Amino acid sequence: MNRTRKQLLSLFFGFSLLGVSSLSLAAETAPARVTMLDRIVAVVNSDVVTQLELNERLRLVTQQLQQQGTPLPPRGVLEKQLLERVIMERVQLQLAQETGIKVDDAQLEKTLQRIAQENKLSHEQFRAALEKDGIDFSKFREDVRREITLGRLREREVDNRITVSDGEVENYLKSRSEALGGGNEFNLAHILIRVPEQASPEQLQKLKARAQQALDEIQTGKDFRQLAATYSDAADALQGGGLGWRPAGQLPALFVEALEVIKIGETSQILRSPNGFHILKLLDKRGKDAPFVVQQTHARHILIKVNEVMSELDAKNRALQIRERVDNGADFAEQARLHSEDGSASRGGDLNWLSPGDTVPEFEKAMNDLKPGALSEPVRSPFGWHLIQVLERRDEDVSKERKRLQARQEIRARKADESYQEWLRQLRDRAYVEYRLEDK
Repeated sequence: MNRTRKQLLSLFFGFSLLGVSSLSLAAETAPARVTMLDRIVAVVNSDVVTQLELNERLRLVTQQLQQQGTPLPPRGVLEKQLLERVIMERVQLQLAQETGIKVDDAQLEKTLQRIAQENKLSHEQFRAALEKDGIDFSKFREDVRREITLGRLREREVDNRITVSDGEVENYLKSRSEALGGGNEFNLAHILIRVPEQASPEQLQKLKARAQQALDEIQTGKDFRQLAATYSDAADALQGGGLGWRPAGQLPALFVEALEVIKIGETSQILRSPNGFHILKLLDKRGKDAPFVVQQTHARHILIKVNEVMSELDAKNRALQIRERVDNGADFAEQARLHSEDGSASRGGDLNWLSPGDTVPEFEKAMNDLKPGALSEPVRSPFGWHLIQVLERRDEDVSKERKRLQARQEIRARKADESYQEWLRQLRDRAYVEYRLEDK
């Protein structure tokens, strides 16, 4: 009996997976009733997107929007928005695969460990927390692998090709104080209606009408985050379109001009850029040109590296011997020139003035614990064993240096954002996409 029952159960589950009703086992004469378990909703080049995949994305995004307190768009609208994002992602992943970008398991594990540590959890605790929230860990792993792949693709195709010359930095600094926006920073959200590169007049009219419809709904008081999730083609649409704080120099002049004439909480009119139609909402605004004073340390050091011929213990003992010589009157600079394996050896180990963040954390902590004139015990860092001596300290206004660094970063970020949007548009225009979401 038990064996027969097991066989029937096995047959039942086997037929059920094929979509056959259990009634067909009870009545052989009854017609089999087939239940569709999955279907293709889009063809992307040589790949497909299935309904099951789209439904899973829809479930996760709906959960995310509810946790954020963002009102949900109608299911059909959200489904179409998600499908377009899956298509864009699939096109990028195909290019990554074709051009040899791979993320091995070792790199993936390192990333997962880092994510767990950032959440102050062990690997096992992090996995348990995900599963408690209904997230399959193996699928989460592959989602992380996909995000790393997309990041590497962007770095290679866009970010690594961005250059910022000293001339651009000088021109930026020279004009910023006079330019619209000056040193202001803006916290903003946006809606982007992307326009294809070779859009016809009819397409342009249709897309502008879509942007106008979004603006009309905003002006009637509807939630901007919900409308971003409904209308926007930007990658951050499902996060309510939030861009966070952006310096004026990191934004297109078109955006800054619009943001300067609206008040906090207000929304811009429709803006036209090469990428499409934009609607901006100004969430907050602040200035950022105050002096920036840091404590700097003038220090010098001697480095003994660990390698095949110098063990960990031998390197530390050698550092201790050098320290003893300095304590007994030997000149630190001379010892550095004789023994240090750092590029600063020719300068007697002099590192000049150091600002916070200029050195690795282990070195900086040991240096900060020393009083001027004091010599450290041997300090281990990723580079080897150090002897550190603090010569003096000062409070310094590094606004000028900081402004130059920020200017370079802002120019680079702006150029990278613009190039990335243009690259995405071209990639999408070249792809073959066949929609089947409406097929019954």
